Amino acid sequence: MAHSHSHHHHHAKGKNLLISIVLNIVITVAQVIGGIISGSLALLSDALHNFSDVLSLIISYTANVAVKKQASKKRTFGYKRAEIMAAFVNSATLIVVAFILIKEAIERFISPQDIESTIVIWLALLGILANGFSVLLIKKDSKHNMNIKSAYLHLITDMLASVAVLIGGILMKLYEIYWIDPLLTIIIAGYLIYMGYDLLKSSTKVLMLFTPDTIEVEEIVRTISKTGPIKNVHHVHIWQLNEHEVHLEAHIDFNENITLKEFDKILGNIEEEVYHNFGINHVSIQPEFDKCDSKKIIVQD
Repeated sequence: MAHSHSHHHHHAKGKNLLISIVLNIVITVAQVIGGIISGSLALLSDALHNFSDVLSLIISYTANVAVKKQASKKRTFGYKRAEIMAAFVNSATLIVVAFILIKEAIERFISPQDIESTIVIWLALLGILANGFSVLLIKKDSKHNMNIKSAYLHLITDMLASVAVLIGGILMKLYEIYWIDPLLTIIIAGYLIYMGYDLLKSSTKVLMLFTPDTIEVEEIVRTISKTGPIKNVHHVHIWQLNEHEVHLEAHIDFNENITLKEFDKILGNIEEEVYHNFGINHVSIQPEFDKCDSKKIIVQD
């Protein structure tokens, strides 16, 4: 029953991403044509932002499909890291796009141009509606998945960029205030960098096999040491494979030359303890007795 629910959830997530991709391709094409006709750099920069959304959504969708592929002899973990890699690529492009927008905004401050504001207003409205719909489609999944969150951030910031373009278009039409558009663009780009950096940092930590922030290695060693006749816990590695799997690998030096059956019982206790206290769901322990090796908790391989 649980398997069926998981499969349906993945299918819905993929379908929602696919709808968002189509919507963003439509917006991008419309804004490029509109930007050329109206002479609006704001629209063209928004089109660039939308194009980056299309790429990020395609990456997210591909990762979402890949992650469901089975493990094999050549890929023993399967594609479980595909979504983390997608989150990394998407957050990095988010920051790059933000700096491009800032550069364009500064250029518009220096040399403001007369723009056909009616086209700008209508296409900005199209961008708000289409991106708003896409945001609602994937909002729920973005709370539990780093990959979907990266796509969600691309979409929500693009919707905000379209709001800025709309406000700029209205002010240009009514009052010919041309500097408001680049100002709003810079504010949105700043928000883009702030959100993108946070996601880039978390996805980098997972890819670099860093110990999750919520886990203290010494605390785990203390917990394991209480589960049996254990002299020493050393050579510890803790890492996240993806957002749902945390792995623990360690060597345990026992006080006694215990049997395999006794070790299995202790291992079961260790698995229970680290799962309930630290959320670790995959444990690999190497048992030792009187073995001559480094007994440091962290050993550089």
